[in-house]
Amino acid sequence: MKKLFASLWVVSVVTLLWVSPSLCASTTVNGVAFSKSVETKTEPLFLRGASLFRWSMIFDVYVGAIYLPSNIPTNQWVADIPKHLEICYLRDIPAEGFIESSEEHLRKVLSLNEYQGIEPRLGELFGLFRDVKEGDRYALTYQPGIGTTLSLNGEILGTISGHDFAVAYFGIWLGEQPLQKKFRDELLGATGS
Repeated sequence: MKKLFASLWVVSVVTLLWVSPSLCASTTVNGVAFSKSVETKTEPLFLRGASLFRWSMIFDVYVGAIYLPSNIPTNQWVADIPKHLEICYLRDIPAEGFIESSEEHLRKVLSLNEYQGIEPRLGELFGLFRDVKEGDRYALTYQPGIGTTLSLNGEILGTISGHDFAVAYFGIWLGEQPLQKKFRDELLGATGS
């Protein structure tokens, strides 16, 4: 009987050691770890890419990761599906910095009608922004029928309605004219698969 329990114990430990790396697996970029999946109210989302955003090839600003449903190709991120973008900041940034850069970029890449269609909701989002310190994490989580939820270090700050809003705002990083193509391509994969 002791041999049976000893054998079962060894098999259990070996199995746990074999399985546990995949349970705890993460991706690390520039010293910042991202989990392989995140839970939403409706379904789990899986890490599809992560990248460092470097400004002017000099300043490391943040590291980001995108999460999507497992059965959706990354080039379909614009579809009305759950999505989660997590960004860990490598330097302090005031709330005004997020507002100014977001507004400037969206005015540049959206048509006047598109911008006016989301402008009141942008105002809502801008009211949620807080100053961030090095190591803080903002997350944008879009869920169909719910909207885009902004969180800071796991604390929900608010939710903005509309799929059109999600496409425009996630588009800052993932769209045809992103802030930085290298960052977008590494998040989505160069092949968009």
